[in-house]
Amino acid sequence: MNIHDIRSMFPILDQEVNGKPLVYLDSAATSQKPVTVIETLDRYYREYNSNVHRGVHTLGTKATDAYENAREKVRKFISASSIQEIIFTRGTTTAINMIAESYGRDNLGEGDEIVITYMEHHANIIPWQQIAKRTGAKLKYIPLQEDGSIDLKDVEATVTNQTKIVSVMMVSNVLGTINPIKEITEIAHRNGAVMVVDGAQAAPHMKIDVKDLDCDFLAFSGHKMCGPTGIGVLYGRKALLKKMEPVETGGEMIDFVDLYESTWKELPWKFEAGTPIIAGAIGLGAAIDFLEDVGLDQILEHEHKLANYAMERLSQVEGLTIYGPKHRAGLVTFNIEDVHPHDVATVLDADGIAVRAGHHCAQPLMKWLKVSATARASFYLYNTEEEIDKLVEGLIKTKEYFSNGF
Repeated sequence: MNIHDIRSMFPILDQEVNGKPLVYLDSAATSQKPVTVIETLDRYYREYNSNVHRGVHTLGTKATDAYENAREKVRKFISASSIQEIIFTRGTTTAINMIAESYGRDNLGEGDEIVITYMEHHANIIPWQQIAKRTGAKLKYIPLQEDGSIDLKDVEATVTNQTKIVSVMMVSNVLGTINPIKEITEIAHRNGAVMVVDGAQAAPHMKIDVKDLDCDFLAFSGHKMCGPTGIGVLYGRKALLKKMEPVETGGEMIDFVDLYESTWKELPWKFEAGTPIIAGAIGLGAAIDFLEDVGLDQILEHEHKLANYAMERLSQVEGLTIYGPKHRAGLVTFNIEDVHPHDVATVLDADGIAVRAGHHCAQPLMKWLKVSATARASFYLYNTEEEIDKLVEGLIKTKEYFSNGF
């Protein structure tokens, strides 16, 4: 499948912004949606909109089948052993909060350690800060190398036999760093800790095999991988999930309710209280079908080429600083000397080029980089080298605009 065929499947790309063809370079924030996903959502609402698991009528049965079929697609997508290990959530943030509130609450105490890194997204920092305050556990950080990568020697030095949880993002949303999750997991397990993986920036772009990684938990979001907003996944080992208490309670997740006691359904439904995100899950299933049709290996190869091309072209812009390691995922984070990232993004937007500017929900990392904010261009399967050329032209224009005193 060539790039032109792929782009034709994303109707939003065929438009002008401020009179210029749209160049969308913000897929790390949220990806665009192919026609197949849009049509799947439309079909659900037009043809079989109904609640799931509760009714025996035809629409309810069809909706339930589609919802649970999406769960099986997710299971296969990450090579989990059972659908009991696949819990639908609102996204990565909700999933990590669920781990912290349920597993962390019951398994952490005074003097225990939670280990994360300086590069983590706020969604993988704040839940651990909060649970550490409530349990008396200590939050520790794995230091970063000068280029923003992780040295396993530092992991070995930070993780101890007091560590109960290690939680690390698979791919940095700022630096593009691809972390050695399998090796970090081995160190965590050797010290008796469980391994939590933030897969938000990895699942859209590369194959994930939870059995090969040997991780205990994995969280990711649908909206970054061509799926709808408001849907995500928590994977957990069945043995751990069975021991964990639900974070939300109410309808759907119960087995039996008495006046003073209740019992829960079996996995995974005990963690899905209330009416679930039915359309979102079905749309995520369609997104997985789409990504697998294109091929995750092909997507990763395409993005590596784009990242390398972007690094080469951007390095030619005088006064531009690029952050992160040479070997990276498909994004480039940068600053232009004496120009605020928000100004960079504003000028680029005037030319129809969408990039992200700010702290990227990673303020501790910004502090580590000694900046308040950065600009970020992130790439996906529908981006081209020609769009990177337009980005470079826009950055040169931005630099000239501000150097002339505007």
